[in-house]
Amino acid sequence: MSLTFLALGSNLGNREKNLQSAITQISVNVGNVLTVSGFIETKPVGFVSENNFLNAVMLVSTSLSPLALLHETQLIERDMGRSVKSNGSYSDRLIDIDILLYDTMLIDTPQLKIPHPLITERDFVLKPLLEIAPELRHPASGVLFSDYLRFI
Repeated sequence: MSLTFLALGSNLGNREKNLQSAITQISVNVGNVLTVSGFIETKPVGFVSENNFLNAVMLVSTSLSPLALLHETQLIERDMGRSVKSNGSYSDRLIDIDILLYDTMLIDTPQLKIPHPLITERDFVLKPLLEIAPELRHPASGVLFSDYLRFI
């Protein structure tokens, strides 16, 4: 079994219900949910919207490979009503599920990048991540994730 940290976000509809639904589907289709951070409300980043986000980070134990995990999280997003995954251009969304970390793997392919390339630049990811894993280190640099909050 591998440990993976997933980020969740929603800024449309019943945001809390959307996150809870994603957590339930992840527990059924991905693996054992070990812990989930509290939900935090944040302003959109990378685009303008009147709709604030509700964000969380969760730790999951999974037997899925990284690519199978990506496929499954994208399937959950589609099942929940998300039609297009962001590709550099952001917009409002019912649900967003990003793979932040997968064990200590470093993956850099066109399909998947782990650690998530923006993990150290997003306080809406770092704060809930540190809530559930305060001593976690970046697998490439070895730097505590808490140290990155000083630069945001």
